[in-house]
Amino acid sequence: MSTARFSILIVDDVPENLAVLSNSLSDHYRVRAATSGARALSICRSEDPPAIVLLDVIMPEMDGYEVCRQLKADPRTAQIPVFFVSGNAGLEEEERCLALGGVDCLNKPIRVALLLRRLEQQIELLTARRRIAELTGA
Repeated sequence: MSTARFSILIVDDVPENLAVLSNSLSDHYRVRAATSGARALSICRSEDPPAIVLLDVIMPEMDGYEVCRQLKADPRTAQIPVFFVSGNAGLEEEERCLALGGVDCLNKPIRVALLLRRLEQQIELLTARRRIAELTGA
């Protein structure tokens, strides 16, 4: 399945982290980047929202948890899958991420092969949901 038509929004306040993930994903997806939670919310609420968000947990001003809370509370963005990305995602943090509506919680440094497979699975799920909506008129 071609995933190139799907866009991924990477949210991280560290430019080096954005560059690494962008370079790793750009051959497979349309990659967009945001260095703040406020910018991420703006992109997600735009006319061209991303298919998936990769969201850093620890950021200044607005952390990833709050970004996810706002995404899930807004009907326009509630269905966007959120992958949390953390420097030390232990069991408690993973549980918190999932409880907030995230689909996954990944540890830094990211294992790219694993991330690509998990993204592919989410794209397959999104595609199936869209197809069902088209068929049922929902």
